[in-house]
Amino acid sequence: MTLWLLTIGFVSLLGQVVLLRELLVAFYGSELVVLVALGVLMTGTALGALAGRRRRGEAGQVRVLLLVMALLLPLLVAFLRGLRLLFHGMPGADLPLAVQCLGLATATLPFGACAGLLFQRAATVTMAKGRSLAAAYAVESAGGVMGGALATLIAALGVQNLSAALAGSLAAVAAAWIPREAGRPRRVVLWAWVITPLVAAALAFHGPLDWRLTQMDHRDLLAVADTPYGRAAVAGSTGQIAVFESGALAYESQGTSAEEFVHLAALQVERPRRVLILGGAVEGLAGEILKHGPERVEMVELDGRLLNLAEPFLPEEGRRALLDPRVSLKVSDPRRALEGTGFFDLILSAMPEPSSGQTNRYYTREFFTACRARLAPGGVLAFRLRSAENLWSPALAARNASICRAAREAFGDLLVLPGTVNLILASASPLVRDPEVLAGRLVARGIAARLVSPAYVRYLLTNDRVAEIGAAVRENQAPENTDARPVCYPFTLLLWLSRFIPALGRVSGPGALGEATWAWVIVPALGWALACTLARRAARWRGAMLVAMAGFAGMVLEGALLLGYQTRGGVLFQDVGLLLCAFMAGLSAGTWAVGQGRIGKAAPRAGTGLALLLGMALLGAIAAGILRYGAPRGLPVSLGLLACTGAFVGALFAYASSGTEGAGAAGSLYAADVLGGAAGSFLGALVALPFLGLPEGALMAGFLALGTVPLLKGRV
Repeated sequence: MTLWLLTIGFVSLLGQVVLLRELLVAFYGSELVVLVALGVLMTGTALGALAGRRRRGEAGQVRVLLLVMALLLPLLVAFLRGLRLLFHGMPGADLPLAVQCLGLATATLPFGACAGLLFQRAATVTMAKGRSLAAAYAVESAGGVMGGALATLIAALGVQNLSAALAGSLAAVAAAWIPREAGRPRRVVLWAWVITPLVAAALAFHGPLDWRLTQMDHRDLLAVADTPYGRAAVAGSTGQIAVFESGALAYESQGTSAEEFVHLAALQVERPRRVLILGGAVEGLAGEILKHGPERVEMVELDGRLLNLAEPFLPEEGRRALLDPRVSLKVSDPRRALEGTGFFDLILSAMPEPSSGQTNRYYTREFFTACRARLAPGGVLAFRLRSAENLWSPALAARNASICRAAREAFGDLLVLPGTVNLILASASPLVRDPEVLAGRLVARGIAARLVSPAYVRYLLTNDRVAEIGAAVRENQAPENTDARPVCYPFTLLLWLSRFIPALGRVSGPGALGEATWAWVIVPALGWALACTLARRAARWRGAMLVAMAGFAGMVLEGALLLGYQTRGGVLFQDVGLLLCAFMAGLSAGTWAVGQGRIGKAAPRAGTGLALLLGMALLGAIAAGILRYGAPRGLPVSLGLLACTGAFVGALFAYASSGTEGAGAAGSLYAADVLGGAAGSFLGALVALPFLGLPEGALMAGFLALGTVPLLKGRV
């Protein structure tokens, strides 16, 4: 039974990673979809656990469910790859919101429900043999550690996502065959003989199968690879190529975006001798900046696998520019690259839109401050924001203002040039606003471009929209975007949602919260404390509420720590995988330490629960201090804090479940834990952390733990 529980945890976590990565590609990299999907997965897990709580678990049921999971995971991957084809979606366009919701639910609810029911069945079989629910939970969490470790290794080795899904299927099939015992139901053996060859055949032909499934989205596919940051694909026809990142168009070879960005920025510098370019290698930025005659160009590319995939298909001019002796190219995190030495006359930041916690870190005050530190006197920073040329909705105006305010705080002077993509120029010295000066520099440097000409420069700088946009950005009261309070992130989510619900574009966003964030931290905790006080007399509610709080607070605290590490320490998916492994390892250790033993062992007294709640509150305060004041941090510190978070969540689950027995108890408590985690995922990632800030989110988790103390009436 231990083997089954390990496999359940292993396949569940690996399968979640696989499905979330497929969803990221299916919905063009929108992190909102991923966050919602994680909540739906956890809700499905809770529903599955509740569905079987009135029935005893049997070994045959566990085997059948393992086989179902083995078949379900690759089928769901295929479903997501063919989602647009199935619903007749236009290439590059979003599916209708109702269709997106249907597709998301279809891809996540069945897997989550199967995982929840599978754990509930296996846990009741374990409890029937004299082990505790906490022991089963600890073993399943240990399996999750192994699943997270494999997901990390897969990202590091560049293994395709479909192959990872098939690896999970193979593990489930193997667990369904073993251990062998007499009297196995004939239907189980029959299903095993049917599904095992299917999984084996898919593994044998995983390469061609993956290519065919990817072609459903990209008909003229030339190359594809999964990277630590998403799926990179190159498609081409009739001499034109297009590069896609997580399904969204990142670059096409016949556009003018590179020359607009580079030339308008470089003309601000009297003589750009040294230039730093962050991202944009496949876009052709190197070739355009070389026309200005720099002595040295340093390029920093985040995703080396995407660059290696696309480079053979780039236009000849773009490949020659990357090989020019004046150009130095390295693969690194751009924020880490800014910690080096030397000064530049021009920095071009071509990082992706701030549509996620990962990319938002390139649009914060801390990032802009780091850029200014690397600029020589008179140096200029340039970056882009997708926008609207004539009309800004309140949400769009607030998003742009939050970023521009952060840049102005770091530099002083700011110039926004309008267009469907706004070009933002920042400098500690006064920027050039005279179009004749800039047009003269363009002619003097002998630059011939398809779009950028002296007439175009004059039109752009004398347009009335320059003054209008500048005033709109200055007068908007949106808070500045920072590492600790990434307010740009929820604005971007509102903008994405407004494509389907236009009224959301009129929402002003986090600015409505003002600076009184303490009230938003304390009031929910006081409300929770009141609810816990009222529930003291209901014994059947106390354990479920305690477990739900642990799941909720654990997810909020985990999210704050992960986002804090991501913004300051790095964005590599391999590192994030290790951090998740630390949380799962702590979860397993905490559950085992408090709940080990057999059913019938005396439940821990209230003093144990009080110590655990106080410890979780203290952990929230420590995490808030590190996130706010920048105490010693890095991978080891983050690993330790996440392991402690998992340990408290697991220990509280074990405390609440001690002395329980039967399928009903196993299903109800596990469902409460997962539902609390789902609520923490939704509210923490979408509301508390971006709206209030990372330190305040960690403090909220700690205050919620303190608010749970009234539940400790005798024994839970």
